[in-house]
Amino acid sequence: MFESRPDRSDEVIFVGRSNVGKSTLMREITGHTFDTGSKPGVTRSPNHYDWASDDFVLSDLPGFGFMSGVPEEQREQIKTDIVRYIEDNADDILVGVLVVDGKSAVDIIDRHSGEDEIPYDVEMFYFLRDVGIPVVVAVNKMDKVDDEDERLDELCDRLGLHPPWKQWQDTIAPISAKRGNIDALNEAVKEHLHEAKRDDLLKFFS
Repeated sequence: MFESRPDRSDEVIFVGRSNVGKSTLMREITGHTFDTGSKPGVTRSPNHYDWASDDFVLSDLPGFGFMSGVPEEQREQIKTDIVRYIEDNADDILVGVLVVDGKSAVDIIDRHSGEDEIPYDVEMFYFLRDVGIPVVVAVNKMDKVDDEDERLDELCDRLGLHPPWKQWQDTIAPISAKRGNIDALNEAVKEHLHEAKRDDLLKFFS
């Protein structure tokens, strides 16, 4: 299922739990509607969006974490597939966008933080960094959050980044995909593309 990657040299990937709004975000960035299926966990293989003229692909990887009606074994398999995909393609991935739900991310992380448990989102954040991929955390659904700065500071704290969040604007990007407000994400991604000397790709994130 994961072998269908288009033959493109450079890639930006989107990862995140189910139901954080990745598909809405992809639609906002690409102007293209993906067939996502109505139930969480329906997207089992990556959706690749490649622009024909450029050596570049955007990949929306399947949602991970708890999914209602999906057995744990299958959830673990999806996570394993995602990790393997990222490891296999790490040298070609220019940016990894980790999409989280601004309203619930901190609570979910706290709920799954224990002696022998690392929350998926934190684990994925560090995994991407460990394999050398610059990470941007797209904090979605911020239109539903009352105190934006406080929430983003808390999220930074959970990810091991020292608050205030505003010093991490190349890493933390508050957005509301449904409302079309994704400027912070575009700016952060563009900064990493520029550092990777791929200014030719900036036009996709404008």
